[in-house]
Amino acid sequence: MKNIIMFFVVFLSIKASAQVQDTLQTVKVEAKRGKVQKSLLKATNTTVLTSKELLKAACCNLAESFETNPSIDVNFSDALTGAKQIKMLGLTSPYLLIAEENIPSVRGASQAFGLSFTPGTWVESIQITKGAGSVINGYESISGQINTELLKPLKEIPFYLNVYGSTDSRFEVNTHVTQKVNDKWATSLLLHGNMRVSKNDMNNDGFLDNPLGNQINVMNRWQYANPEKGWVSFLNFRYMNDEKQTGQLGFDPNKHKFSNAFWGSEINTQRFDFSSKIGYVWADMPYQSIGFQNAFTSHEQDSYFGLRMYDIKQKSFYSNLIFNSIINNTMNKFATGLNFTSDVYQEVVDASDVGRKDTSLGAFFEYTYDNSDNFSFILGGRADYHNRLGFFVTPRLHARYNPWTDGVLRFSVGRGKRSANIFAENQQFFGSSRAFNVLDNSGKIYGLDPEIAWNYGFGFLQKFDLFGMKSDASVDFYRTDFQNQVVVDAFQSNNQVSFYNLNGKSFANSLQVEFNTEIIKHLNFRSAYKYYDIMTSYNSGDFQRPLQAKHRFFTNLEFETHIKEKGQQWRFDYTLNWIGKQQLPNTAGEFSQFSPSFIVMNSQITRTFSSVFEMYVGAENLGNYKQDKAIVGIGNPFGTTFDTSVVYAPIFGKMFYAGLRFKVK
Repeated sequence: MKNIIMFFVVFLSIKASAQVQDTLQTVKVEAKRGKVQKSLLKATNTTVLTSKELLKAACCNLAESFETNPSIDVNFSDALTGAKQIKMLGLTSPYLLIAEENIPSVRGASQAFGLSFTPGTWVESIQITKGAGSVINGYESISGQINTELLKPLKEIPFYLNVYGSTDSRFEVNTHVTQKVNDKWATSLLLHGNMRVSKNDMNNDGFLDNPLGNQINVMNRWQYANPEKGWVSFLNFRYMNDEKQTGQLGFDPNKHKFSNAFWGSEINTQRFDFSSKIGYVWADMPYQSIGFQNAFTSHEQDSYFGLRMYDIKQKSFYSNLIFNSIINNTMNKFATGLNFTSDVYQEVVDASDVGRKDTSLGAFFEYTYDNSDNFSFILGGRADYHNRLGFFVTPRLHARYNPWTDGVLRFSVGRGKRSANIFAENQQFFGSSRAFNVLDNSGKIYGLDPEIAWNYGFGFLQKFDLFGMKSDASVDFYRTDFQNQVVVDAFQSNNQVSFYNLNGKSFANSLQVEFNTEIIKHLNFRSAYKYYDIMTSYNSGDFQRPLQAKHRFFTNLEFETHIKEKGQQWRFDYTLNWIGKQQLPNTAGEFSQFSPSFIVMNSQITRTFSSVFEMYVGAENLGNYKQDKAIVGIGNPFGTTFDTSVVYAPIFGKMFYAGLRFKVK
């Protein structure tokens, strides 16, 4: 059935392109804008990645969209699933608020794999905000916020096709078909399909380096805009089915499921999403508006790892009412409103039912002062009642000051609070023989208390001309102090992972120094150095956070030729990441205490033949660096020391890919 649907996606792409060939001559040249945008006037420390930036790498999904940006660190979470984990300010994605058009999206049951459920071609832009972020979207963010803006039907082209294939046997098709119903209504049908069909074992350990699998992802998106009357709205309907199979090369799920003949795993996820946004702007008061957001999600994951079973189902409802206006004049703005969240979890770990229901109701108020010159600040607060977390208040502050031309100094401080979904967020440990031990039982979330942290920091950005070329330099420092944290302890023993409330200190210091310049016309250079000091008190002592390098260096080079009259152009991109040594968990001597440092290099070449057709080829891990040993206890995967979670570097060697993009405008 999946292959039939994949064929239908390809067939629809070819058929739609044939129907609109005669419109190819009506091509409009778009104005050039920066691929990465940093504002001197925003109070928040926000970087915007445009769709052009995402074209510099394969960017098959959201998890792979940060390879050319130093603000986000990307790592593999384990040696089995191929899932990529992102970190900001040294903290993993559960401490980020990840939203889709300002509606929280990757949370709860979707934390482990949710970033791979948004295809890269659907993304219009990504906003990355360091620090606690706005109170409007909730209280859970601690280290930052990532918001994804999707393609807008009223601005989208009639047809888009992207085809991708790689040497690790991964193939993808993306098709967008947009229809303008009239001058106010438009709809887009976004289709995505991917599959990996061949088994790969580049490190010869007898286990798949990447899972076999396939994904079907469909979104129907409607947009209405009536600027004369002040109304705008979006409706989104989405269905996704994702299937993965991993484990030993000889594993056949039809023969070996839940047997000890071969170790294997299957992770099958079905997801349905509906969201709506409606807004109204007063015609005679353009600074005043009201918005109403609603979202419903049904997420079902059925999975097993060897002889262990893990199933989780989450049904979520989110509603947010926002009113924006001014106090006396536009220098004094405010946003206020209410939001409601409901999450129903049906969760089974082996034979244990750990399901629960969470509900929260909150009110927020956010005041913004901007003198339209060199100073602004955002002071926000919210009060929430949660059936498990109780009543609590969340204050946050962001401020910016421009001491001179093209320079900006920013400061932020804020509090975050969240429930740790210890099993959904740590699924890498299911691919091991480690026993799960929850050492506290007095709390209301798996017996544990909520996580509470303060994040504060500052950043300075200076833009300038260097030898007549546009350049900028910046430095950011942020610290996160946990009042309570659910400690995930793999240090104490090599055959168990323990979860318990923090008894001591836990903090994360993050320093980033960045320099970007245009060396010569069309040759851009980006570089960044990052230092992390992340310490947690474990029952066995104070340690650096495992699998987190203290030192990282990033550099990116991109070159573009002049665009010719018919849109012909060459684009070249090269990215290098140097990752320092990392503290490793307890492996009973199979691994050393620290990993070695290493370098990963990626590159892509794009040839644009016209404004509507281009092809690209690329390579990941050009230096072919591979972790020497990716799996602990590999000789006996059903033994007491088996562990696939100790991954600090790539396990798949160099990989080559190619693709094409075709548009009808």
